[in-house]
Amino acid sequence: MSCLNRASLLLLSLCSFTLPALAMAADSNVPKASVKQMLGQKLMLDLRYYCEEAPVNGQCRTAMTKLPVELANLIRDYDIGGVILFAENLQDVAQIVQLNRDMQTAAAASALKLPLFISIDQEGGRVARLPRSLATSFAGNMAIGATYSAFGTAFATEVGRVLADELLPLGINLNFAPTIDVNVNPQNPVINVRAFGEDPAMVADLGGAMTAAMQQRGMIAALKHFPGHGDTEVDSHLGLPRVEHSIEQIRKVDLLPFASIIKQHNPGMIMTAHIQYPALDNSTFVSKDGESMLKPATLSRKILHGVLREDMGYNGVIVTDALDMAGISKFFSHTEAVVQTFAAGADIALMPVKLQHPGELQALSELLTALESAVQSGALDQTELAQSYQRIVALKQQYPLLPTEKTPAQQIKKAQQALGNAKHRQAELALAKAALTQVKPTAGYLPFKLTETKKLLLVMPDQTKAKALSAALQHYSKQHFSIDTISLQQTDLTDAGAKIAAADVVISGFIAPMQSLADIGGMDDLTGVANIAAAYERQTLQYETLLPQIKARKKPHVFLSLRAPYDISRYGSYADIVLASYAYNTAEDATAMNAGNATYEAIAQALLGQYSLTGTLPVTVSQAAN
Repeated sequence: MSCLNRASLLLLSLCSFTLPALAMAADSNVPKASVKQMLGQKLMLDLRYYCEEAPVNGQCRTAMTKLPVELANLIRDYDIGGVILFAENLQDVAQIVQLNRDMQTAAAASALKLPLFISIDQEGGRVARLPRSLATSFAGNMAIGATYSAFGTAFATEVGRVLADELLPLGINLNFAPTIDVNVNPQNPVINVRAFGEDPAMVADLGGAMTAAMQQRGMIAALKHFPGHGDTEVDSHLGLPRVEHSIEQIRKVDLLPFASIIKQHNPGMIMTAHIQYPALDNSTFVSKDGESMLKPATLSRKILHGVLREDMGYNGVIVTDALDMAGISKFFSHTEAVVQTFAAGADIALMPVKLQHPGELQALSELLTALESAVQSGALDQTELAQSYQRIVALKQQYPLLPTEKTPAQQIKKAQQALGNAKHRQAELALAKAALTQVKPTAGYLPFKLTETKKLLLVMPDQTKAKALSAALQHYSKQHFSIDTISLQQTDLTDAGAKIAAADVVISGFIAPMQSLADIGGMDDLTGVANIAAAYERQTLQYETLLPQIKARKKPHVFLSLRAPYDISRYGSYADIVLASYAYNTAEDATAMNAGNATYEAIAQALLGQYSLTGTLPVTVSQAAN
């Protein structure tokens, strides 16, 4: 049976009506398409929010959890190629399944009848869009990197398998993962623990294993962020980063994981980075404000076509990072950005235009008309447009984009059996335990044991994380602890001294760097970033006020580095024991066991001496052993 026939049968099984046969080109399995239809396949829409009426303040914050008729009509009428889902779209299994089926039904009613790419950022760790109590989210890439010395690629493979096995039954067929940036900059605000580590060969090995595992299960993987986001100090959600690496350094560090995985595993997609690489392309553009600037990779033909296509031999689909990020939207109109990135060689424009209420829907038609005009004028090459369309269709025919279950009930049952099941939760906890790294003392022993104490003080970033660790300690301990807490979000620390004095042992945890927009899935209103930054600064001041008090009272002290371990060089000297977990997230119920709080369960078991720690730092931390 041909790929086309399989796709047609899947469409028939999904829809309750009979679909007409696809109109085929005479010499291929690619449906004939007009210029505008081909352009529609090259758009991937963000449908996170939708308001039935234009909001008074201009910001729609009504989550789109049920497909409105107007959006279904857009997918149908413009032969849209794909959508991206965010946490706001995802409530429970039944709702997610129905939403995805409805979107695929709308696509099946289009002229081309091609199924949608339904995509998500489900990297694990910091970036996980599905509810953590519902799906298995794992501790993330740097945690996997910490297991490499002892376990090789075993956890990368297992995580890739589980991610695919949980996403596919929901109707999600494209995962924007793995992140294969090489994090060589401790100040990186947006990648850090999203990377496997700082060794390009290790990143290539782990990223390749995860890619292979997902794709062997039928999930399209999208490597990101080409040509590399690992040495930046600017978040491309907020601005335009610049990497001043030499050609040799780019080849040996930034590009090495991409080159390796392209050669060995044929990744379905590669995502671009909104980053300037002057050694790869020093050509300039004039921004919409009249400023002359270097082209970012997303809009660079030298990088996307020259480096990725010609030099590296990549023949798959190139997708942009979100075009609403400030690294692009600050300098280009949305139409100009899409024209430029298509001219550079990108196949799919991700999140090209806002469609959050009926008054904005016309923007999609206007964008497609402008793109069609760009083809007619020669600004976009029609032959390259056809080639890009063929790559998109080929990928859609290569993977099972549609669920095989005929009814929603059958699909919901299958998804419920897969998501967060006991075997997957065991793997989640196994990774958290294997990753946990004892940084101080460097030898295997610990200078004191919690089992010899009764009164614990937890100093944590917020009460939710304090509850998670407290619940795990009480659950796994044979004795009952008296546990007090201090939240770094509280503004009144007048009783902190008394709490420290009363404790037998202090366990403190900190999360650095501050939460990025990737953590929360982007943000339309960037004024919210100022609130995040202000809260992080307050937490930092609170923590740095408490640390000297803990040390002055000579309290046995455990420091937990809950995100990027670089903060150990800043805070490790205050503690007797230093552990790195590379993850901090809790589930909706922070006190639940085997339900999304694996990091805190692993920490509790380690502090209680219930297993030996084998994790190793996958990045260099200055003075880590002091």
